[in-house]
Order: sequence, then structure tokens, then C-alpha cells
Amino acid sequence: MKRAEVLAISFLAAFLGLAGSAFAQGTPSARPDKGAEKAAPQYPASAPESDDTSVRAPVLKVIGVEVMRSAHAPALDIVRVWGVSSTDAWEEPELVPLTHTPSGDGVLELLFVARSPAEAMDPTPFGTLDAIFVIDSGHPYKAIRVRGASNSVLLNKMPGYVEAAAPKQDCTKCVGKYFVGKGAASPAGIGSGDLVKEEDLGASVRVIKASEGVAKLDMDPNRLTLVVGDNGKIELAIWD
Repeated sequence: MKRAEVLAISFLAAFLGLAGSAFAQGTPSARPDKGAEKAAPQYPASAPESDDTSVRAPVLKVIGVEVMRSAHAPALDIVRVWGVSSTDAWEEPELVPLTHTPSGDGVLELLFVARSPAEAMDPTPFGTLDAIFVIDSGHPYKAIRVRGASNSVLLNKMPGYVEAAAPKQDCTKCVGKYFVGKGAASPAGIGSGDLVKEEDLGASVRVIKASEGVAKLDMDPNRLTLVVGDNGKIELAIWD
């Protein structure tokens, strides 16, 4: 079995297996019947060989959560979530419940995931993703929290809407500019247009300096790797 398939099965088993009968995934017209909701998900002991090495991972950042309530019985709460992915190659977004019961404060915890690229990618404009999650009538939840890779957004009034700011810098024009780490001073005499500040990237950043090696070849589609020369300029940027 390929490493990516093992990761995919483990991720889905850990999170999808926790979904209970209190809610149904998908659009209102595609809700499963009650028998299907009550049945525990079954996962094969092994997966067939495939050329697809992509895996499901949390999207980079959640930027909006809305809950709409249906006007006709049976009442349903429809959760719609927006987010951004590190590149525009992410697909199949969905909302995955972390538990089948409310947390101690009555919050439904959801994770916003999608299928990530199978290989490292040069920066592109951030991808835009949205997904819908349907909660059956009579649910016990008082609020909804949706988590991405780098943030979480809490909506404490249903129905209602809340949003968060998107990352400022997608790094499509990073190469040739000077990198400024968190808490570091900007180099003297360099204009703001020639600087890339770590706090604007909105992602986990790995900086490889000219004199350094690469200790691991692990893959993280939400991590931005920057190769920085001795002069402080970015020579290469890649989401890996």
C-alpha cells in the first residue's frame, strides 16, 4: 500500500468514523436515510492500488461560516463554510465532524478538509473552496466552530454569519524579494514592496538558508518552503 493511501485511510477513519446520527453530510437533497445514519462506517483493511497519491488535509484557512435555517418542516440547519487553500489545485472540499456529541460548551466541532495536490507546487493564487453540512432538526448544538490548518472560526448564533480575514500574501511574487521572519527587523533601505513578511503568509513557513541542508523530505501541502540566499533574498518558493 502506498504511503499516501495509508494516510488517507487513517485520516478518514479518525474523523469520518466519529460522525453520528445527529447530522448528515452533503446537500439537503442528498441526505442519507435514518438507517444509513445509524450504521457505523466500515473501512476496508486494505485499499486497491491507485496512481492517485493525493490525500485529504485541512484547508489553509477558514474565512467564513454561515448557518441558514429552513423555513418548512422538518426544520434543518444548513451550515455553509468558505475557505482558502494554499494553491488552486485543491479539490473535493467537505466538512467533517470531530465528534458525534457537543463539546462541553455545546459547540459542534467541524474540520474543513479537501483533497490536496499529490506533489509539491509552485505558488499560485490561493484557491477558494466552500462546503455545506446539514444538521437535522432537534440537534443539541448551541454554536459551531470550524477549523482549518491555520485557524478556527466560531459562530455562536444560529442562524447567523461570521467571517475572518484571508491571508495577505500568496507568494506568487516572492522570488527576488527579501524575507523578514516574525519579530525580525526589516533590512535598511529596502522598500515595503520588496519585502515578504512571514506574518503575512498565513501559513507554516520553512526557511532553508544557502548554507543549510534538508533534514526531511516530509510532505505538508499547507507548508511554504522558502530557499533564501546569503543576501536575504528569496530564491525559491514552493508549497510542499
